Amino acid sequence: MDFLNAVVALSNFVLIPGIAYGSQLALGALGVTLIYGILRFSNFAHGDTMAFGTMVTILFTWWFQSMGISAGPLPTALLALPFGILATMGLLVGTDRVVFRFYRQQKAKPVVFVMVSLGVMFMMNGLVRFVIGPGDQRFEDGERFIIKARAFKEMTGLDEGLAIKTSQGITVVTAIVVVAVLFWFLNRTRTGKSMRAYSDNEDLALLSGINPERVVMITWLIVAALATIAGTLYGLDKSFKPFTYFQLLLPIFAAAIVGGLGSPLGAIAGGFVIAMSEVMITYAWKKVAGYLLPESLEPDGLVQLLSTDYKFAVSFAILIVVLLFKPTGIFKGKAV
Repeated sequence: MDFLNAVVALSNFVLIPGIAYGSQLALGALGVTLIYGILRFSNFAHGDTMAFGTMVTILFTWWFQSMGISAGPLPTALLALPFGILATMGLLVGTDRVVFRFYRQQKAKPVVFVMVSLGVMFMMNGLVRFVIGPGDQRFEDGERFIIKARAFKEMTGLDEGLAIKTSQGITVVTAIVVVAVLFWFLNRTRTGKSMRAYSDNEDLALLSGINPERVVMITWLIVAALATIAGTLYGLDKSFKPFTYFQLLLPIFAAAIVGGLGSPLGAIAGGFVIAMSEVMITYAWKKVAGYLLPESLEPDGLVQLLSTDYKFAVSFAILIVVLLFKPTGIFKGKAV
């Protein structure tokens, strides 16, 4: 019985939150890796792109709520999500036309694009804070839990109750569907194949008659959808605060680099590696140890390696180790 209680406690506080957070990071890292693989630069504005898409989704969610429109047990944000995606698509395509296209035509070096993306990042950050404010915004509604801890305890007779939030369930299901659609698009459609060809060899792709501007535009449209979905899922699961999305840039880049920058499969693997590492290192293991160890060996302290305040330090440490010992990442992306 103690072993089962330990498994439930571990699932409650490590496995389920880790899988949900990993799914959010994976979607964010996919956007970063697509831009790096196809447009050949690291886009530091990606975290604030997620914040912008989520902000528009929140504004539409509030509007729908004020009109009495809801999705029943599901969050109203799911109805508002397409509007957030469309707005982000418009923003990214517009930014590319006004800013990035000029440097692309000048054949600017990747470091120039990185500096330009930093400028775009600060502009987006300021815009989001100006429109929705710098504070926490909660927009979750509908049923809060798929499985409630008290009902689980009554059903199983265990001391530990398993709780699965609706937002966690939606995150995992949505991530699976989005990743499946993205991989089908990249591997099965003519446009997806032209994007991969452009990524592998730009000169050969141009000789084959591939339109580079079309590839660039479609890349931004896909990235806008991924960023908005990832940002909204993160906001539903936790809460929305513009500065948090700025901080999220570190674990997202760490996930992309750990998996292999430029490799979509690597972005997904890296997302889960970073998420599970952050959750496991900042979790207080006292309760699980109490169930598994004899009474004489039960720990007095929390058995917590790092405070949750330092969770982003975990992704930074992993990033440094990977850059030192395996800079191409797990799936051998392009060397950073």
